[in-house]
Amino acid sequence: MNTAIVTGATRGIGYAIAKGLLEMGASVMITGRHQAGVDAAVGTLGKAAGDVKRVAGTAVDVRDAAAVNKLVRDTVQRFGSLNTLINNAGVGAFSTVEATSDEEWASVIDTNLTGVFYCSRAAIPAIRKAGGGWIINVASLAGRNYFANGAAYCASKAGLVAFSESLMLDVRNDNIRVSVVMPGSVATDFTGPSGRHEDNSWKLTPGDIAQVVVDLLRHPARSLPSKVEIRPAKTK
Repeated sequence: MNTAIVTGATRGIGYAIAKGLLEMGASVMITGRHQAGVDAAVGTLGKAAGDVKRVAGTAVDVRDAAAVNKLVRDTVQRFGSLNTLINNAGVGAFSTVEATSDEEWASVIDTNLTGVFYCSRAAIPAIRKAGGGWIINVASLAGRNYFANGAAYCASKAGLVAFSESLMLDVRNDNIRVSVVMPGSVATDFTGPSGRHEDNSWKLTPGDIAQVVVDLLRHPARSLPSKVEIRPAKTK
């Protein structure tokens, strides 16, 4: 049975991915920054799956290597193995370089890039022991289509794309497939409350990104779609 960790899964894209994995019959460990949010998401996911035993969660700061190592150990202890890691946790800070503080820069780079490194490094031995599996990193089209007031975010996502492609080459012969998913505009509250009042009907939904992840997991073992770009079919 597939066992997965999905980081940043209390809402939005991560939540939709966790839901999609549960619908596939997987067991899923989710993470978020706050335990209350994690507990709420676990409750609704378990109810939707009709089996509360197949979903668990814990508050984890992916910038904390020790906490990430414990996450992997706890997942294996609870579900017996680990064969899928979805690195979705991410933050954004959007301002000019001059106006970006040290704390904002560190938060974005450490969460979006270093956190993926910590999670991947911790998960690889467990996935290898399980006989192989997947690491799927959720990046962004901002990783190659750069924009003003987004230096920290764009740098983190560009780095994540490079990291993913290098990691893919590291582990492909260990029966571990690595893919990076690069969404365009997605209708979530990632950009803050102001975005909730805009017309987002033209944007992708979190479910669209979850479908990409589910489709990747269903690919035959001989194939490796290592990078997927997905964008709205039409512009605003």
